Amino acid sequence: MGSWNSTDVPDFILMGLADSEETQLVLFLLFLLIYLVTVLGNAGMILIIRLDPQLHTPMYFFLTHLSFLDLSYSSVITPRTLQNLLTSSKSISFLGCFIQMFFFVIFVAAECFLLSSMAYDRYVAICNPLHYPVIMSTRLCHALLAASYLIGFVDSTVNMVFMSRLHFCNSNVIHHFFCDISPILALSCTDTYNVELIIFICAGSNLFLSLITISGSYVSILSTILKINSTAGKQKAFSTCASHLLGVTIFYSTMIFTYLKPKESYSLGKDQVASVFYTIVIPMLNPLIYSLRNKEVKNAVLRVLQKRGSPDN
Repeated sequence: MGSWNSTDVPDFILMGLADSEETQLVLFLLFLLIYLVTVLGNAGMILIIRLDPQLHTPMYFFLTHLSFLDLSYSSVITPRTLQNLLTSSKSISFLGCFIQMFFFVIFVAAECFLLSSMAYDRYVAICNPLHYPVIMSTRLCHALLAASYLIGFVDSTVNMVFMSRLHFCNSNVIHHFFCDISPILALSCTDTYNVELIIFICAGSNLFLSLITISGSYVSILSTILKINSTAGKQKAFSTCASHLLGVTIFYSTMIFTYLKPKESYSLGKDQVASVFYTIVIPMLNPLIYSLRNKEVKNAVLRVLQKRGSPDN
C-alpha cells in the first residue's frame, strides 16, 4: 500500500480505553465526576485567591496560573474523551487531532516551568526571607510566567511542525483516548528517527532544565531547614513547600515514565493508565493538595464566605 501524506488524512479513529459498553459507561461516569471536581476545584482556587487580598503574594500568583493550566489541559482532553465514551463514532479530524495535541503540549510544557518557578519562589522565601519582597517582585513573577508560556508555545510549535511532515499508510487508528505524541508516531510508516530525536531533545531539555531548577532549589531549602534549631521551626519551614514537593513528584514521575522513551517501548496498557493519571486525575488532585494541606487557603475560604454572608453585602 502506498503511503499517504499526513495533510491528506481525513481523520483519525480514537479507540479509547475500553470496548464494552458497560465499561465505557462506568468510565464516563467516573471521568465526568473527576472533571467536575477538577473544574470546581481549580476555578474555586482561582476565585478564592482573586477575592482574598491576603493571598495576593507571589506563591499564590503562581498557584493561580497552575490552576489555570490544570484546568486548561484537562479541558483539552477530557470533554472529547467523555464524548467518545458515549458515542459510537470515535473519529477526530486530522486538524482537530493536531490542534488538541498542540494545546496539550503548550499547557503541559508551561506547567513544567511554572512548577520550577514555584520552587524558586519557595527557595527565596525560606533561604532568603528578608529579601523575599525585593527578589520576588511583581516584574520578576510576570517575567517567569511569560517565559513559561513562551517556552510551552515554542516547544509545541516545533513538535507539531515536525510531526505534520509524517506519512501514514498502515492505519489511521490511534490506540489511545486522545491525540498524544507516542501513539501517533507509532502510526507512521516512514522513518520517525529524526522526529523522535527532535521531540526527545525538546521534551528532555525542558524536563532537565525545570528539574535542575527544582532540585537545586530543594537542596538549598533542605540545607537551610536542617540548620534551624527548633523542631517547630523546621516543621513550619517544611510545611510551606510540602504541597509543592508532592505535586512536583506526582507530575514529573508520570511525565518521565510516559514521554522519555522511544516509540517502540510504547505500551498500550501502561501508557494509557499513566496518561489517564496525568491528564485527568492530576488536574483534580492539585487543588486538593494545595488547599487541604494549606491553612492560609482554608482561612481565606472562611474569610470570603464570612464577607459574602455579612449583612453589609
